[in-house]
Amino acid sequence: MWPGCESAIFPDFVYCAPFVYAVIKSGGKQYRVAEGDRLTVELLGAQDVSFTPLLVVDGDQTVSGPALAGASVAGRVVGEATGPKITGFTYKPKGRARRRWGHRQHYSVVEITGITKA
Repeated sequence: MWPGCESAIFPDFVYCAPFVYAVIKSGGKQYRVAEGDRLTVELLGAQDVSFTPLLVVDGDQTVSGPALAGASVAGRVVGEATGPKITGFTYKPKGRARRRWGHRQHYSVVEITGITKA
């Protein structure tokens, strides 16, 4: 049997205890994270990062708003990644004005190390 799982009533049915997850905001986007998750966020400068959660769910208990005064989500930057290459082309008809451009966004890969509730 896995730790945290119980099958008292139905021996064939395995119920695992729900885990803790949080919703954080980084770079204008929201992410649902749990401990051990890796996510790609906008480029960060620090090695160890801390996010302020918008929502924390621990089993049946949901905490949000002012009740999250001391809560935090800790993570560490494990690497960098690049997004897809975006190319564009602009031109003006009946003239010789044309421009070709490209862009590739850089991201940080963050591993979530812990979720603490207040």
